[in-house]
Amino acid sequence: MTLDTENPAHGSRPTAAFFDLDKTIIATSSAAAFSKPFYAGGLLTRASVLRSAYAHFLYMVGNADEDQTERMRAHLSNMVAGWPVDQVSTIVAETLHEYIDPYVYAEAVDLIASHHAAGRDVVIVSASGVELVEPIAAVLGADHSIASRMQVEDGRYTGHMDFYAYGPHKATAILELAEERGYDLAGSYAYSDSITDAPMLEVVGHGFAVNPDRTMRRAAAEKGWGVLTFERPVTLRRGLSPRASVLTSVAAVAVGVAAVLTVRALRRSSRAA
Repeated sequence: MTLDTENPAHGSRPTAAFFDLDKTIIATSSAAAFSKPFYAGGLLTRASVLRSAYAHFLYMVGNADEDQTERMRAHLSNMVAGWPVDQVSTIVAETLHEYIDPYVYAEAVDLIASHHAAGRDVVIVSASGVELVEPIAAVLGADHSIASRMQVEDGRYTGHMDFYAYGPHKATAILELAEERGYDLAGSYAYSDSITDAPMLEVVGHGFAVNPDRTMRRAAAEKGWGVLTFERPVTLRRGLSPRASVLTSVAAVAVGVAAVLTVRALRRSSRAA
């Protein structure tokens, strides 16, 4: 599919391209990808790693419905309660290239560059926490990001959320950013793999379903959204845009680790039963 990437007409309002992150730009879950370094840093217990790995497995095979996603959110909120914010930010900064770089879709990289070339801002919109999303957005050369915000007191997470960037809340945040930045949403674009992001795609003039499952594909047909297939995760050894860094990274095995931990958890559950 060829996208309209021509520069906006002179004197027109600015436009933007809004990208979901997990399974849209990267071929994994950004939160689960950091389970191993969080465990190494003493933030996660072994039980928490196993539970997170299982949640990641459900998410990657497309079996995490809205109720399961809400339970995952509650689990993650409780899990991070008491974590020092500075330590989380440090771990993300030190391990970002190892655990995220290898899973970025080449097609997403090219699309981001095309939108920038057309004069559009690129905005990453993710339910993951701001401490994860902002560094990833910076690596991708994005202009802005929208992410969940955990409540913080005395430098530690309380376990409560100030803002959960999920479902209709993503659309609300996009409308607020568009008001602030003067975006013409009718001329803007949005991309996501998940049916829970339907409200996000509905507020722009050009919605696209990326690697959609059956439910999302059906919604795309009903709404007239485009359908894109991203299938080439690559390590970021080249610059993403004039604003992005040129990165060199070693291939990580986060997805493999999650799968192994999931199998172990299931075996233990079976033995316990």
